[in-house]
Amino acid sequence: MSTLLEVSGVSVTFDGFRAINNLSFQIGKAELRAIIGPNGAGKTTFMDIVTGKTRPDTGRVIWGDKSVSLLKMSEAQIARAGVGRKFQRPTVFEDQSVFDNLLLALKKDRGPFPVLFYRSSARDRERVEELAGEIGLADQLPRKSGELSHGQKQWLEIGMLLAQDPQLLLVDEPAAGMTLEEREHTTDLLVQAAKTRAVVVVEHDMEFVRRLNCKVTVLHEGAVLAEGGLDHVTANKDVIDVYLGR
Repeated sequence: MSTLLEVSGVSVTFDGFRAINNLSFQIGKAELRAIIGPNGAGKTTFMDIVTGKTRPDTGRVIWGDKSVSLLKMSEAQIARAGVGRKFQRPTVFEDQSVFDNLLLALKKDRGPFPVLFYRSSARDRERVEELAGEIGLADQLPRKSGELSHGQKQWLEIGMLLAQDPQLLLVDEPAAGMTLEEREHTTDLLVQAAKTRAVVVVEHDMEFVRRLNCKVTVLHEGAVLAEGGLDHVTANKDVIDVYLGR
């Protein structure tokens, strides 16, 4: 497996609390990975470090074929390098249509003059229709995004991230608040996305993780506690002790 992201010996402390403790693991180029762990395990801090929101005290975060350091880049530079992040609550432009949300998200030159004089091309509109089909919103393109269900807004935001053509997609608890049907569609969407890029899902819902059928990394106290398939890690004595509070 070719490595896309390598986290090596990363630690970070907040006011005396070590949120990440010598964390090391790798993500492949076209891989679906679930990250689980109890509250305070370091899952969100890990994503904050990868996206440049938090700077670690020690360690390396190496990215891509050229093995560049993400720690030397700003949040905007990291995003342009191909790292996309979806937070738990969907953030879409609710007064704009689904079509316009996806159109605005397309990977374009965001300088002041290109933005000022931008006019959508036939290829842009075609790409929006392709994305809408991928996320299951092809019949919702004219609709205002604020009118969508919670699950549909989640899919729209994933589509907006895919419009940026990221190499790595970080997704935080995508199944929260969804119906069973919406969860099934979300599973299919993430599995399909991982065929052409790395997708890392942070999730508490073990049934949703099981549906993903992927490698699982268990974090505890800011470090990797176990890795492997879901059945393998949930049978691990250390993992059992952590989740049962022993």
